[in-house]
This record gives sequence, structure tokens and C-alpha cells, in this order.
Amino acid sequence: MALIVHKYGGTSMGSVERIKNVARRVAKWHAAGHQVVVVPSAMSGETNRLIGLAKDISAQPDARELDMLASTGEQASVALLAIALQDIGQPARSYTGWQVPVRTDSSYTKARITSIDDKRIRADLDAGRVVIVTGFQGIDDDGHITTLGRGGSDTSAVAVAAALKADECLIYTDVDGVYTTDPRVVPEARRLRVVSFEEMMEMASLGSKVLQIRSVEFAGKYRVPTRVLSSLTDPMIPLDEEMTSGTLITFEEDEKMEAAVVSGIAFSRDEAKVTLVAVPDKPGVAYSILGPIAAANIDVDVIVQNQSVAGTTDFSFTVHRNEFQKTIDVLTQQVLPAVGAKEVVSDAKVAKVSIVGIGMRSHVGVASLMFKTLSEEGINIQMISTSEIKTSVIIEDKYMELAVRALHKAFGLDQVQEA
Repeated sequence: MALIVHKYGGTSMGSVERIKNVARRVAKWHAAGHQVVVVPSAMSGETNRLIGLAKDISAQPDARELDMLASTGEQASVALLAIALQDIGQPARSYTGWQVPVRTDSSYTKARITSIDDKRIRADLDAGRVVIVTGFQGIDDDGHITTLGRGGSDTSAVAVAAALKADECLIYTDVDGVYTTDPRVVPEARRLRVVSFEEMMEMASLGSKVLQIRSVEFAGKYRVPTRVLSSLTDPMIPLDEEMTSGTLITFEEDEKMEAAVVSGIAFSRDEAKVTLVAVPDKPGVAYSILGPIAAANIDVDVIVQNQSVAGTTDFSFTVHRNEFQKTIDVLTQQVLPAVGAKEVVSDAKVAKVSIVGIGMRSHVGVASLMFKTLSEEGINIQMISTSEIKTSVIIEDKYMELAVRALHKAFGLDQVQEA
């Protein structure tokens, strides 16, 4: 008997019939002798609907109240799934994050999990019940409901799996695994049977929407075996067939994985670039710029500082497009007068495209092929960022899909076949 955590996304919970299918799949796993904990998202579109209501009332809703509101979507999901399981004769019990409790810090709308108490969950599992826990949310030390940000149910599921020392965490979604890139952009994209934790970490951080990055961080930190599968298949598919489908995120690098120089192409449409022009080039200037940005809880991605000319330099970085205006406000009101820069120049119409692969560690010429491919397509590179297993470029967003298709073909990913 294994302890398995299932996570189901909003599409999987998007209708009464789909909730019933989830219940049948979960009951199948329990009937096979496994203990099962389920972490579902809110029904598809529900979180957007709730936040939309708040913004219809106020242009800038209070973050604490947004969390109070948004958390109700998952509360409805867990109750409906518990009812669906009970209706087919499977004992089940649902819990909100605060009932478990899932402890978080107090960063409303993007809180981080600090601890999970597993006593109530284990008691119900030992009593033969399926346990259903709300994803996306928790409670801070002052008793306030918090949410983990978009995609937070993935994080909740892997964190619960880590706390319970689960044998595996199964992430059920509307795709059947991790692909070499988004099949909606490149129809020739292929499903990966196995992907390394490091590659998945990079792909999640670089814009792949399959898994939320903090869920991958948890999986890596606590070494939680994690598999991405489709919830849209027949819920009664045999377990052995189900467990060999999807994509396994592994912590072992085998020879077949190392044979692939580049495993995937990740991209993000939601980028914005800002540049401080003519910044005095002196020690501490980077902190003078990025310190206030960090204090405003804004995540910075690609950073480039130009060579000094006549004692000044240009300092550029990218942020998520949702935080673009907030970034401009911090720079113009706090940073610009403090550091003595000439002006702030910005561009909210950029995209990030990245190549990812553990094989890049031991192969030369990978970045040059990337740059050559983009050059041949007439795509100008504005910024570059690299690590051992990835190279990212910032380009005009109108060229993003062209860049992804060209790179996917250039690195032979169209021909990658499942092992």
C-alpha cells in the first residue's frame, strides 16, 4: 500500500461530470489499496470570477480581503468532490487550509508555506477515508486566510506530499505530460517521458505553465517523486497503464536524458523591460536600484548592466508585466532621485524565450546555434541570461512564436520520440 497525493486543476474540476470523473478515479486508487489525499483547484474560471467581482467594486482591493474571497473557490471544490466520493460509496472528508492547518507567512496573494500539520489527515487516512484538502491557501500566525498566488494548488499538493512523506505526487491536468514546448505554438512538440528536476525547475521558472515553480522547488527540496498526467482520460484506465503515462520528474540523470542537448523550449509572453539610463557607475549602485524593488515585493528576472562610459552606465532588468506599473512607480519616485540617473526607459512589449537541457553542460556551441537561428529569422536579441542548463533571450513579443518554432526545429526537437 502506498500513500499517493493527487492534484487536480481547475479544468479537471470544471463541471459536475468532471468532478464525478475525478471521484471515480480517486476511488479506483483507493480500491487498489492505496491511501489517497486529494488537492483540487477551484472550478475553472471561478477564481477569475471572484477577483473580477472585487475589482468591479474597487480598483485596488485590499490584499487580505482578496485572499478571503479567492479562497472560497477551493472550499467549494473540496466539498463537491467529497460529496461525489460519498455518493459512490467512498468515505471521504474535506478540509480547508486553515483546518489542517497549512501554515504560511503573511504575504497576502503570494504567501509561502512554512509548515503543515499532518495529524488530522493521517487520522482520516488510517480510518479508511480519502482526504481532500484545499489547494492554493493556508493560514498565517495571526489566523488570517492567505493564498499562495496563481498555480498555488500545485505547490500545496507537493507540500502536502512532502509533509506526509508520500510515495508519489500525481499532478492531473488538462495535458498529458510535459512537452518539448507548448503544442499550441508548435504542433510538432513531443511529450517527454522523463524530465530531470533541474530541467523542470528551469522550464517552470522560464514560463512553462505545466507546473508552478514553487511546486517544483518543494519537489526538489524534499525529493518528492512527481508525475504529470492527464485527467481527461478514462478515469477507470488500469493503474499500471496510468502510471506509465504522463511525464515523471526524476532526480536521477540517466544516459538517455544526457543524450538530449536541449530538452525543451520555454517562453513567457508576460515580460516587461525597464532601463535606468546614465546611472553613476559606483559601488553599491545595483543595490540602490534593486533594493527598493525587492522591498516592494517585485520579482526581478533578467539583469544587464552595460559597460561604463564616462562614469555612467545603463542598468536594465525585466519584471512580470503585471508588476510593470508598480516597478515604474518605485523607480521614478524612489530610485531615480536617489541614484541620480538621467531617466527611466521602459518597454512592456517584450517576451522571453529559453532553451533548456542538462546536456548543455557538456556540449559546446549550443548558445551560438540559438543566436544563429534567431539571426536568420531577423529577430533582434535585446538581453541574454545564461546558466549551466539554460540560455534565455529577451526579444520583441511579436516575434515570440516565430522564435519558438525556429528554435524547436533547429535543435531537432521535432524529431524527439518518447523512449
